[in-house]
Amino acid sequence: MVELDMLYKIERCRDYYTLAEVWFASVKATHDFLSDEDLNYYHERVPVLYMPNVDIYAIRDAEGAWRSFIGLSGDMIEMLFVHPDSMGRGYGTALLRFAVKEMCVRKVDVNEQNLRALRFYRKHGFEIFGRDDVDSEGKMYPILHLIYKDKTL
Repeated sequence: MVELDMLYKIERCRDYYTLAEVWFASVKATHDFLSDEDLNYYHERVPVLYMPNVDIYAIRDAEGAWRSFIGLSGDMIEMLFVHPDSMGRGYGTALLRFAVKEMCVRKVDVNEQNLRALRFYRKHGFEIFGRDDVDSEGKMYPILHLIYKDKTL
């Protein structure tokens, strides 16, 4: 467990199915470009194919419920999601700061249509360095590749 800025306790987490529900709520609130079919497609894969292949760190609220998580692999953020009821409270920033400062992460991929996420990463010192026309599953959701350049975190 890591305490960051004395506000949040960041913990390793393998509670994939509970975190998949955080993922689902977050994506429903932020990824309006996804079809329902694709949303369900990814939702089935998140806890069984994606999460077990990354190091997951998460934050609980005062009642002990998981509110946000980040998945890391090497120098890459593979996923960062905050439950919509907790957006704007610093959970995402705390996890991003942890990833950059403690885990030496420098890269992240973002759906091009997810403008909120793109603004979030750019605000925290990430810059676009590349683009793919499709996501890693070959679906028509363009992906922007970002790298951490600023030292603001």
